[in-house]
Formats: sequence, structure tokens, C-alpha cells
Amino acid sequence: MVFSSLSFLFLFFPVTFLLYVAVPNAKFRNALLIFASLLFYAWGEPVYILLLLASVVVNWLLALLLGRRETGRKAIIAVAVVLNIGLLVVFKYSGFLVETVNALFRLSLPVPAIRLPIGISFFTFQTLSYVIDVYRDKSSLQKSLPRLLLYISFFPQLIAGPIVKYHDIQDQLERRTLSFDRCAYGFKRFLYGLAKKVLIANVMAVTADYVFGLPASSLTAFAAWLGAVSYMLQIYFDFSGYSDMAIGLGKMFGFDFKENFRYPYASVGIKDFWRRWHISLSTWFKEYLYIPLGGNRKGKARTYLNQLIVFACTGLWHGANVTFLVWGLFHGLFLILESANIIPVKKAEKHPAARFLLRIYTLFVVLVGFVIFRADTMTQAGQVLAAMFTGGPGSAAHLAQAITYLTPWFLCVLVAACAASFPIAPALESRLCRSGAGANGYAAVSYGLSAALFALCILSLAADTYNPFIYFRF
Repeated sequence: MVFSSLSFLFLFFPVTFLLYVAVPNAKFRNALLIFASLLFYAWGEPVYILLLLASVVVNWLLALLLGRRETGRKAIIAVAVVLNIGLLVVFKYSGFLVETVNALFRLSLPVPAIRLPIGISFFTFQTLSYVIDVYRDKSSLQKSLPRLLLYISFFPQLIAGPIVKYHDIQDQLERRTLSFDRCAYGFKRFLYGLAKKVLIANVMAVTADYVFGLPASSLTAFAAWLGAVSYMLQIYFDFSGYSDMAIGLGKMFGFDFKENFRYPYASVGIKDFWRRWHISLSTWFKEYLYIPLGGNRKGKARTYLNQLIVFACTGLWHGANVTFLVWGLFHGLFLILESANIIPVKKAEKHPAARFLLRIYTLFVVLVGFVIFRADTMTQAGQVLAAMFTGGPGSAAHLAQAITYLTPWFLCVLVAACAASFPIAPALESRLCRSGAGANGYAAVSYGLSAALFALCILSLAADTYNPFIYFRF
């Protein structure tokens, strides 16, 4: 089940929310949310729900051992890391590893065809971070299995994040505030995310899929750039839209999730980009991999190596494909160039004109990176990039076919997407809210806009069946 489906919008969510409001007791509310979350996951993964439950129980037991033992704790945390990473390796990377071994040693080992459980990367990282936190500080221990199960399985963030750290919502698992203002804000935030997904990401996806589905002989420079820009907008509005919906749903049920995106396409440099893009993942790798590796405390060479390791893992986290690995290393390379001051971001960002050029540089690097990310193979990535910068072998007929995708609706959505990629709305809100009348007027307009967007989303969903979430496969 996805947030942008009619079954979720008109059946699952309203029934769950109304029952939640009707139940006064906190324990019963938790039980309701656990049941609803497991039903939500079982809707798409009826078999792998057992895997999710087993993961939670095993990590709960390991954390209990860590909380009670004074000796042998390193062995326990080592077991936890091996089990959780092993889970990812078996279900996500086993086929990729066998294919790599076959290619390197010219073998013909059978490649396992294991279906990837939805959201396994997200809930595995949450359970692993919880156990590591207990290892570091016993006060993080949660003795109640139901509360830990709610933390891991809570349906707004179960499938595609954001990755929530246990200590960020520890108190909210026991007591939460339910108010009209929180619910109103949460619902508005959910609708904004829904509009991002349905009205922008889905439209961009059609064009991106068309271009990346073309054979190399049909690529033109125009088509390649059109596909690259479309995918760059698709993945941002798809994933940030999901995060907005998750944050909004969490707010309605009394949970405060941290922001996962802060206008990353307005970044000044790649380092700044990763402070704004998929924040929960980048901070997870920083806290649980980069710092344990030594961070920047062991000299420049070791710092650069640590950064490459982290970005290689960031790439592979997204999927078992060489393209994801190269994408991660590509970002890591530019981060190192900025850290070494070869690309002088710190000096340049002090000047307005230089800041503008830095933003262009960042968008260019991110765009090229997403071509690699979207391509099925490095060969395809090379073909698209070659078409972008040297022209493509496609004919005038192929160019004319690509131009047909520039419909009035697509162009309107493209303009709206470009505007929404930058912090124009917050700046306008800040300016209007300096006076009381402005604040009230902006609030009224924002809720009216939410209602209008919701109506447009429903019309779009009723007329269109194209509605996947990119990050569901990660």
C-alpha cells in the first residue's frame, strides 16, 4: 500500500485515525498503531512480515543482553552488526555478489533470485542504530517489546523513511500530545507531500522513463537533457514528497520526525547538498560509520579514505548495482575535492556572484550523478551522458518524438517544479508573517491551497495508474 493510493486515502488512513482519536488510553493507542502498521506492511508483503517481526524480536533480545551485561558486550554488538548487515546481504546483495564473482573468475554459479522485501534497508538501519545506541548508552534500552515494535514498524516511516533514531522519539512512544493544531498542520503537510508526488513526480517520471527506455541509437542531445532533468526533478519530488507525507502523518498521531530534505537544489557545494538531501541517511552514516572509522581525526589522507568508504556504502545502500556504487563514489570524489579546497567552496561562497556559480556547479554535478543513478548499466549511463555533451546518433524523427513530450501540462509542471525546488515559499511566508494580518492571511491561503491540491491529486489518481515510489525498491 502506498500513501498516494485511493485505498490508503479513503480507507486505511481515515479508519485508523478515527479509531486512534476514539481510543483514550495510550497503551491501546500503541496497540492500534502496531496492528495498523503490520496490516499496512502485510498489504504488500504478507510473507516478509515474519522477517520484520523476527528482526525486531532478535534485536530487542540483543539489546536486553547489552543492557544487563557488563562483560562480553563487544561480542554482542558484533553479533548484532553481523546479523543485521547479513540480512541485507542475503536479501539485497546476494545476487549481485554472485554475478560479480562469476564475472571476475569466469564461473557460472547459479544466481539466487530472492525478492527484495519492501523497506528492508530502512527498518534494518533503524534496528541496528537502536542496538548500537544501547551499546553506547544503556539508558537507551527499551524493555518493552511492543514499544520497540511500534518504533520500528510505525507505518508512516516503515517503507521509505525517514530513518528515525530511537532516542529522537523515545519519549513519544510512551506519551504523546494530540491536538487540533497538530492534526491540522500534519494533514496540510501530508497534502503538500501528496501533491509533490502525484502532480509533479508522476508527471516527470513518464518523460524520464521514456528517455531512459530509448535505445542508444535513438538518443539526441535534447532527449538526453530532457530525461536527465526530468529524472532529477522526479526523484526529488518523489522522495521529499514521501518524507513530507510521513512527517505529516507522524504529526497527526503525535510523533515529531525530523526534516529529511531542506531544498537540496539550492545547495552551495556537494557537502552542503548532503546536509540537505536525505538527511536521515547522511546523518546515519556519519554517526554510525564515518565517526567510528575515525572521521577527520586521523589526518587528511585517512579523512578522504573515510569519506570514500562512506559514500561507497551510501551508493550501495540504494541498491545492488555498479551504477549505485559509482554514483556514491562520484559524490565522494567531489566532497573530497571540496574538503581539500581544490574546489574552493568556503572562499567562494562569501561572494554573491561566486555563490551563484557554486549553485550552478552543484546542480550540474548532481544532474550528472543522477544520470548514473537512473541508468540500468554504466554503458547506458555513458551513452546518455555522451548524448548530452556531444550530441546523439538520433535522427530528426527521434528529436521530433522527444519534443512531443513537451506538452502544455508538462511545461506547467516543469515550471512549478523548478520554483518549488527553491525556498521561495518560506521566504514569502516569512515576509507575510511579519504582521499579524499577514500571518492569518497566509494561513488561510495555505489551507485553501492544500484543499485545492488535494482535489487535483484525487482527480489525477482517478485518471492515472502510474503511481510508483522510487525509494520502495531500496
